[in-house]
Amino acid sequence: MFIEPNMTGEKRGWIEVICGSMFSGKTEELIRRLKRAKIANLKVEIFKPAMDTRYHEQDIVSHDENAIQSTPIDNSQTILLLASDVDVVGIDEAQFFDDQLPEVCDQLALRGVRVIVAGLDMDYMGKPFGQMPFLLAKADYITKLHAICVKCGNIANYSFRKKALAGQILLGEKDVYEPRCRVCYYTLP
Repeated sequence: MFIEPNMTGEKRGWIEVICGSMFSGKTEELIRRLKRAKIANLKVEIFKPAMDTRYHEQDIVSHDENAIQSTPIDNSQTILLLASDVDVVGIDEAQFFDDQLPEVCDQLALRGVRVIVAGLDMDYMGKPFGQMPFLLAKADYITKLHAICVKCGNIANYSFRKKALAGQILLGEKDVYEPRCRVCYYTLP
């Protein structure tokens, strides 16, 4: 499904991507931007993958326990159905969505919607994660956030998995993952 672009010049949309490792503040930054949009009286819709129930069934919650109401969904196409007549769409944990998410974001931006997406750019193996590389390629604005390496104190952009468990997707917190810099990620156990 292709949405005709808004050629009237009235309202222009764009895609913002917030990325980084675990514990870098991605969700915190997403919540901050969405709350500011609400203060500006913009109509905001927020989505997260239904599988992410770590903190709350519906709300997006940061590690600092800031929260904002969201709609859990199983399919990115659902965003197009639920985000009609909005000014801003927020999407958290984008790496967990299906391969239609970049196209959905494009369609929203063509409608004149500001789309703000947050997600891990790399998985625990240091490889591009899910749809994030495609979203980064389509983004008008990119914010890369860094955590602090728990081993040496330098900036961290890797999510080190502390437990030897199979599978790319393993929802967890500090019990399962820790932020590490490049050197500590590759050289320390």
